[in-house]
Amino acid sequence: MQFCRLPKTTDISDIVSVNSIKNRQNDSLYIYIDDENVFYENYSHIFNCGVYNNLKKGIVDLWGINYYEPSLIDELIQKIQMEKPQEFKTIIEWLNKAKDYNGFYILGV
Repeated sequence: MQFCRLPKTTDISDIVSVNSIKNRQNDSLYIYIDDENVFYENYSHIFNCGVYNNLKKGIVDLWGINYYEPSLIDELIQKIQMEKPQEFKTIIEWLNKAKDYNGFYILGV
């Protein structure tokens, strides 16, 4: 999971462009490959509103780009707080920091 550092006025097609994403930032939240299925089972239905590279929206794609705009963050936090899936406190803490950016990405493998 990575913060979107692009200006809020950036066009969505640029936001989800592979060329716009700078991987491996120090403040990213990493999901270890061994935990990939656990993350998907616990969070895929919560993170079901991301924008893909092809500009369609849907359930989290563990193999691609998923962008979540800032206006979705509070709703996502509420869903996580209600369900309390594994590592929910860490993810909520990170999502609260994402409010300072132009949303965030979940980037696939």
